[in-house]
Amino acid sequence: MPHHSPTLARLAMTVLQPGFDGTAPPDWLRRALSEGLGGAVLFARNLADPAQTAELVAGLRRENPAVVVAVDEEGGAVTRLEARTGSSWPGNRALGVADDAERTERVAREIGRLLAAADITLDYAPVVDVNANPANPVIGIRSFGPDPELVARQTTAWITGLQGAGVAACAKHFPGHGDTVTDSHHALPTVHADLELLRERDLPPFRAAVKAGVQAVMCGHLLVPALDPGNPATLSRRILTGLLREEMGFDGMLVTDAIEMGAVAALHPPGEIAVRALAAGVDAICVGVSSADGESVYALRDAIVRAVHDGRLPEERLAEAAGRVLALAGWYAGNAAARERDARKTPEAPDGRGGRDPREEGEELGLQAARAAMRVTVAGDRTAHPPVLSRPPLVVDIAPRLNLAIDPSTPTGLVGAMSELLPGTTGHTVAAETAGLPDLSDHRRPLVLVAHDAPRHAWVRDLLSQAVGLRPDAIVIETGLPGEPTGAVHIATHGISRVSARAAALWLTGGQ
Repeated sequence: MPHHSPTLARLAMTVLQPGFDGTAPPDWLRRALSEGLGGAVLFARNLADPAQTAELVAGLRRENPAVVVAVDEEGGAVTRLEARTGSSWPGNRALGVADDAERTERVAREIGRLLAAADITLDYAPVVDVNANPANPVIGIRSFGPDPELVARQTTAWITGLQGAGVAACAKHFPGHGDTVTDSHHALPTVHADLELLRERDLPPFRAAVKAGVQAVMCGHLLVPALDPGNPATLSRRILTGLLREEMGFDGMLVTDAIEMGAVAALHPPGEIAVRALAAGVDAICVGVSSADGESVYALRDAIVRAVHDGRLPEERLAEAAGRVLALAGWYAGNAAARERDARKTPEAPDGRGGRDPREEGEELGLQAARAAMRVTVAGDRTAHPPVLSRPPLVVDIAPRLNLAIDPSTPTGLVGAMSELLPGTTGHTVAAETAGLPDLSDHRRPLVLVAHDAPRHAWVRDLLSQAVGLRPDAIVIETGLPGEPTGAVHIATHGISRVSARAAALWLTGGQ
């Protein structure tokens, strides 16, 4: 057996980025960090409030100051730090509809400040997939849009804003998850586009991300036969090393999507996925779910060490991967002074006497971004004036199951926003295809119907049609990708978040 350095186990630990349970670091995680574990991923299940989040991260850093602490904070539907309230930001599609690069940069900078306040290293965002297929069940409004130039423009602005706040961005899901009809949480999607289309449509936003200096890229669990007919991107040297590294010139940290997702979990055991991904050119292995005592994380470490001993994974490749993880941690450490300066800044008022609370500034920016994305169609006279609701409405939320990237506890409905403005608002959720509408016969009570991605769900369209047939005065709010406007008033928010709901509620009540 060839000689291997005694640091091999530590190198193998460095490339792992596991999730864990609980709101404090479990014992196994603290031990693993002291042994060189290079990363940890936070989910909504770990986070209660800003103070607890900061203390949790501090606890991780006490064991390993260089740990890469990562989180999915996309804004809009996918939020971890604001999962209990809903996001303060309307999400990518809303930003893309408005297509104001300066505003997008400011929004991303505010997200960066939120993460910097908790000492989080890396945001697994932005999604830079071009949502070319409206039937896509997992990307949709998480994408800036269907046009590659717009997505590239917005990608550059978002990365510039987030990294300007001293937090690393991660462009995902390479080489592009937009033209799929399968959710990779469940099964392996195939992108059927030819090479020319991929180069024209899917790759430009990733090129823009590399040019913008993005610190990390996440590969998607996708089969792209035009690039590699035999391996999903996560395990494809041709795609990750040949295309991303050698052709596109990316030299930052390359991380997998979570390896327990159905798309790859069905192909190989976790240790084998990790080894093959590293051999293909990945630097960090994201594992969303770990066993209660961390045995699954140590099993991954052992599988990687064994593969080096067996000659299946060159030690130089593992060392290079670990080096890139440490380089990202070094980039973050090098931005500490910038983060501190940013945190101390309070915007100056025009008279020079100091500004308002930055949180208020952020809330105003989020609302401004949500309003800029709203598209309203009023039936009949099509006036631009809001049909002011003066009485509390019945809000019927026709809610198809959101995808697994979205934390199930995140509130998505309009009821909360309407209740704040019109106390006495009542809500009814139609949660499944088998459920019907509630009683809509009381015409004295205004009716607001909320749908998400109605064009993708025949049962949602049918219920909307029934409801509008019974109540032509109904207001329809579409929070996903809109189809043909329906109802007396149709509002497309292009985002499902607390701030998008608030923007719609303010419009409906005349609060602009």
